[in-house]
Amino acid sequence: MMKMILEDMYYGNWRPSEQINSTDPESQKVNQKISDLMEMLKSKLPAVEFESIEVMFDLLSESTSLHSAAAFIHGYRAGALTMIEVFSEDKEIVDRNR
Repeated sequence: MMKMILEDMYYGNWRPSEQINSTDPESQKVNQKISDLMEMLKSKLPAVEFESIEVMFDLLSESTSLHSAAAFIHGYRAGALTMIEVFSEDKEIVDRNR
């Protein structure tokens, strides 16, 4: 398992965000509401105005992706720092007991 992840990371093929599929019913409801609203707006607005909404959604998606990447990096670093602290604490506990 680890070798595959490391190889995928090396070749630029590891994309954790693409592996996430929400099974949360609330998420599915929200996505359905968005889809329904987009269909309603598409039928009511002139094409030029609806295209502006689509551009805005694309930009929002890009912004969300950038935020998700930053959150992933932050979480990964926090996990690594936690492991460093855990192992350094073991040494301090051993040293204190001597």
